[in-house]
Amino acid sequence: MTWLYLILAGLFEVFWSITMKLSQGFTELRFASLTVLGLITSFGFLALALKSMPLGMAYPIWTGIGAVGSILAGLLIFHESINGLTWFFIILLVIALIGIKISSQH
Repeated sequence: MTWLYLILAGLFEVFWSITMKLSQGFTELRFASLTVLGLITSFGFLALALKSMPLGMAYPIWTGIGAVGSILAGLLIFHESINGLTWFFIILLVIALIGIKISSQH
């Protein structure tokens, strides 16, 4: 369950980053409210994961899921663009996240 909590925490981090963008600087109340709800949910799942997972492993995976997910959301939802060098570093980030998972005892 710990890994499920951590993955859900990361996915809700992506959710709140999308809704924050849609909130137009917190001027759209519906999306601003969803942002706060997503933040609370993300932190809640992270807290559950941290009950049985070391902080030094959980936090970088949580932020990594959020970072990669937000980049993909920017590309797919907001039609943002990134260059080849940025793609290279995104791939390195994903490799690092997989390495953290493989090397962990959890």
